[in-house]
Amino acid sequence: MSLEITFLGTGSAFPSPSRGAPALVLRRAGQCWLFDCGEGTQTQLMRSHPRISKIFITHLHGDHFFGLPGLLCTLSLQSSPEGSRAPVDIFGPLGLRSFLWRSLELSHSQLLFPYAVHELVPTPDQCPPEEFKDFSGWDAGEALARGPPGRVLHLDPEEDSYLLVEDEELVVRAFRLFHRVPSFGFVLEEKPRPGKLDVQKLKDLG
Repeated sequence: MSLEITFLGTGSAFPSPSRGAPALVLRRAGQCWLFDCGEGTQTQLMRSHPRISKIFITHLHGDHFFGLPGLLCTLSLQSSPEGSRAPVDIFGPLGLRSFLWRSLELSHSQLLFPYAVHELVPTPDQCPPEEFKDFSGWDAGEALARGPPGRVLHLDPEEDSYLLVEDEELVVRAFRLFHRVPSFGFVLEEKPRPGKLDVQKLKDLG
């Protein structure tokens, strides 16, 4: 399995003209996955015009996700109204769904492709107690019905992680990190692949 990683920005809270806010693209099997989406990410992506199919947000500090509404709008502008662009799956901490839905509603943004937000429910021990906020009640009533679809993912206590993606080649899991706000790291694990043996040659060699 071929993987290619491109750092679009590493400037964190203090981006500069030569170092954008955090964002990283992983290319595999013709797909492009984005990890974090700081402001300006959409501009950096124009260098290669990748078709983003999955987005992973580590935590809800602005320098890691404020670029997300603009990126989705740019991807929409690059889409054909008659096209059948595949849905974009977005993974991130609880509260991300509400942020995205409200941002796009307030700006009257209408995307030409579907998207889903899959939220990871953090545990209180992922940040200092005074910083932990429970966003589980934000998406209720009308907002819940009108917002984007998606799953709510809870910690698997046996694996001590969250299962996000699984296909024939790899598994993607999130694990908890300690930061000022609940944060997550992501692990891509390639599945074992059977070796290729020339059975007839083995027989010939005894």
